[in-house]
Amino acid sequence: MIPVGLRVDVDTLRGTRVGVHNLLTLFARHQIQATFFFSVGPDNMGRHLWRLVRPKFLLKMLRTRAASLYGLDILLKGTLWPGPEIGKRCASTISRASEEGHEVGLHAWDHHRWQSRLRELTPVEIETDIRKGYERLVQILGKEPACFAAPAWQITPEALEVLDRFSFGFHSDCRGTAPFQPVIHGHRFCHVQVPTTLPTYDELIGLDCTPAAYNEHLLSLITPERCNVLTIHAEAEGGACLDQFENFLNQAAEHDLAFQPLGAILSQSDPLVESSIVSQTIEGREGWIACQKTTTLPEHQHCGVPTP
Repeated sequence: MIPVGLRVDVDTLRGTRVGVHNLLTLFARHQIQATFFFSVGPDNMGRHLWRLVRPKFLLKMLRTRAASLYGLDILLKGTLWPGPEIGKRCASTISRASEEGHEVGLHAWDHHRWQSRLRELTPVEIETDIRKGYERLVQILGKEPACFAAPAWQITPEALEVLDRFSFGFHSDCRGTAPFQPVIHGHRFCHVQVPTTLPTYDELIGLDCTPAAYNEHLLSLITPERCNVLTIHAEAEGGACLDQFENFLNQAAEHDLAFQPLGAILSQSDPLVESSIVSQTIEGREGWIACQKTTTLPEHQHCGVPTP
């Protein structure tokens, strides 16, 4: 069996209410355990629409057919009125994920705020947002969240210093090739990183493959020689791409793939290497992301010039 870490990012109200419900039902049918990272504060994701003025973001929206992939309610959420608070409206769904044995972590308080303004936020503002999300998950789950994943794989040394004040078991803040201990400018951070090592649906469609060829292409990237960590999104694989994702799981079973929570992948990864984290760009994604420095990303994701 080939172990594959399965991470589910949940960014929006609809993704939580509809996508998570669909994925939990699907995972139960296939006897799969995964790690869910929840955004629990206001759903302001529609505010990303201003980025349409950026040619690369506009091309991505057109390439992935974002309106049909995510739905207009997601694309407009938080634009004309304050975004609804996800944790309050979907507490039972978030609890269900934990009750059914899945690993549950914090993704964000306000996903849009983190993704669009992280480098502008002060340490106090970062800590305030994380604490809001942390406490809301404790309130919902009745226990501490197991882990943390930075929205859009965007993390800074300043944010990592703040996060070290919280009792997360591990982080999944960046892209890379294997779990590692982050060391930046000689400072060793407390929390181990379990990076995403495989591309996401929106990074491949229209570039490396068509929707019809996606499952076969993704399966070809999963090998026993590497650490395999796949990130899916409740808004995509739990929504418009649900049937395609179930077909992927059926094919994965034929390839002897064993999906696991990220904590299980980490437990199999000792001894850990030390790596730095740098800001880079990858093909298929607009903007910068954090990458494990001491390794080269897979051929399907070429890093560009580090973002200043």
